[in-house]
Amino acid sequence: MRPPLDRLRHALCFEILALVLIVPLGTIAFHMPAHDIGAVSLVGSAIATLWNILYNSGFDRVLHHRRGTTAKTLRLRLLHAVLFEAGLLALLMPFLAWYLDISLWQALVMDLSFAAFFLVYAFAFNWAYDLLFPLPDGQEA
Repeated sequence: MRPPLDRLRHALCFEILALVLIVPLGTIAFHMPAHDIGAVSLVGSAIATLWNILYNSGFDRVLHHRRGTTAKTLRLRLLHAVLFEAGLLALLMPFLAWYLDISLWQALVMDLSFAAFFLVYAFAFNWAYDLLFPLPDGQEA
């Protein structure tokens, strides 16, 4: 399994790159000032970073317990990304509604838009991370 410092590097790299991409895209897509998108992105990033560490660790533990390995097939990677985004959606939607002073419906639409972006992003990032930072032979994530 990946050591805690590797998981921290993974989470921080994931969130920093996401912020670089999401602020300009969110500003354009939602017609909101960059400081509002930036603020919800920073808070969302902090929440997502903690969720990322907890979720990935838990997912790998469950996977190892049930299958005896943490190796992920394409299907498992898709499941991993979808479950991650569903959990994050539940955590972030109330914050978006409150901070941006929008309805829960509007927050849901915004959060689903972010989730669609991050679903693709998480899949690509995690695959690339595993390729760029492979574990030593014989070890699994």
